[in-house]
Amino acid sequence: MKDLLPSEAAQIAGDFLQEEIKSSYQITGKGIDNQIYVLETEYQKVVVRMNIKDTYPTYVKEKWCIEQATAVGVPGPEVLSIGVVNETAYMIQTFIHGDNGLDSKVHKPEIWRRLGEYAKRIDSIPVSGFGRSLLDSVSGVFQSLGHAKSDGSLQGDLQHNIHCLTEHDPLIKLGVITQEESKRVQKLFENMKNETFRFGLIHGDFSLKNIIVHDNQVILLDWGNSEVNVVPHGAVLQVLQYHMLGLKEGPNTEEFQAFLEGYGLSNEALASMRALQLLKAFDHTRWAINRCPERIEAYAGFAKQVVSVIMN
Repeated sequence: MKDLLPSEAAQIAGDFLQEEIKSSYQITGKGIDNQIYVLETEYQKVVVRMNIKDTYPTYVKEKWCIEQATAVGVPGPEVLSIGVVNETAYMIQTFIHGDNGLDSKVHKPEIWRRLGEYAKRIDSIPVSGFGRSLLDSVSGVFQSLGHAKSDGSLQGDLQHNIHCLTEHDPLIKLGVITQEESKRVQKLFENMKNETFRFGLIHGDFSLKNIIVHDNQVILLDWGNSEVNVVPHGAVLQVLQYHMLGLKEGPNTEEFQAFLEGYGLSNEALASMRALQLLKAFDHTRWAINRCPERIEAYAGFAKQVVSVIMN
């Protein structure tokens, strides 16, 4: 995205608050998708998130998700305004006092246990459809844009990957799977077609960088990756991926167990989710092969990890 100036954030906030901006600073290192500024008037302090104008539908979705999550007891900032000004989409939120999760001194397993509780509450929010785009904010209908070889549904993604599991599959050349493993995975995916899944809302990016801790309260931020997906699988597998990759914003083994406990899940339940994790890892790798070559190595490496766990 283009670099957006502090003056743009000040103009947006000043016009909305109808007050003179006294001070401002940029928040860096806590996200990659938006430019984020904190602005203060004599009486108020707000956060302005900005991006290119095409981001506006995502801000609409985030506002809806924050409001729904607040209603089921998941603390978050209040969204004061969203809009587009001079080709820039923006969201104005209340400023949340506290420490970012990466910097908080609170015992990390307790934070992850609370996030597990939040995930359980979030997947109780009434939604329908499947995917990352909010189609109807009145009824909570989501959709997936899909791609050339899938209609965007879970069954479409399954069928696409089954068709790709041939002796000419690029995943074999990349060393993600062997020819023998490919046959086993194909059977696994065929069996998934007959399973009944429950769908619900997931945050999509549970991580320490997306929370603020204040007086032992865990406040959840950034709903840009939220979607309707299989639950509880979607939320759990996203956190598990961060754990497997060893990301600093993700949980270690003890913290991941605390997340499962907060959600009310056992390790046995986790084992039953592995096939869906494999489907997601394969789908991301195939997307990178077709659309984003610079990510092939990272996605293929993770997919290989998942194959190793499942095959063993």
